[in-house]
Amino acid sequence: MKHTLLMLIISIAGYTVYGQGDTKHVPRPLSAEDSTRVGYYWEKANSVRLFSQQRQKYLDSALAIAPWKAYFWQQKAMPLSKQMKHDLARPYLDSAAKYNPHQYVPYRAYLLCIFSRDYKEALDDFYLAQTLNGNSGVMDHPYDFYIGLCHLQLDNFDSCRYMMQKCIDYKTKQQGAEWVHYLHWFYVGITWYEQDNNDSAISCFDRSLALNPYLPDAKYYKALCLSRRGEKKEALALLYETDSLIRKGYFINEDNARYEVYPYQVRKYFLEGAIASLEENEE
Repeated sequence: MKHTLLMLIISIAGYTVYGQGDTKHVPRPLSAEDSTRVGYYWEKANSVRLFSQQRQKYLDSALAIAPWKAYFWQQKAMPLSKQMKHDLARPYLDSAAKYNPHQYVPYRAYLLCIFSRDYKEALDDFYLAQTLNGNSGVMDHPYDFYIGLCHLQLDNFDSCRYMMQKCIDYKTKQQGAEWVHYLHWFYVGITWYEQDNNDSAISCFDRSLALNPYLPDAKYYKALCLSRRGEKKEALALLYETDSLIRKGYFINEDNARYEVYPYQVRKYFLEGAIASLEENEE
């Protein structure tokens, strides 16, 4: 009986503390003075370097007045993520998602997928985002695209292909096949490539290149498939084209691609190795 009563007291105390903590940060109208101070700190934050400690301090000052402002938490996290300081960024992302889950749960999921590469956790967030927002998207792609990427990076190739095909089918139905994003076909091709189905992979890479003829990554993996089929000369020619495109500055043109390498994005080292191997074979 004493044990039960003690547990009940602890539970009530915990609930009270949690409730007080929550109530403390419930959004409320700011006074004219506080609103002016928040505006001042935000203006100062934008007057200094994005990656500076000073900017972080100005945001801290704004959040001390209005800790429920999810955007400010996101602004603290964003430069840290771009500097690959993911452990530092994560608590700020969590706060942004807490105060505005509809907007920042999918944003956090995106960063988990593309930046910190926590694919299982990213999947949980994208499923939550679908529950919150339905068939929506983030960074110019539907949630299904990123769910597919997470499965790809977990070697769930059939699941990746299913999700990418959903994206393709939806866009085709809504606007036509010419509006499908070239990366959707590219990643379907990658799933076939990984499963040694060269013919299906090449077909998908060709569809991707029909939508974006300057995608070096599709040319690279198509070349690898051609090489596996014994078409060494054609593969080498395609690798030369890939190298030429990269030298001209073409790459996967996605949000934040300047900061992070996307899954299966061609690397210079691997491209050079593939070219050297086929050139040696020709000799």
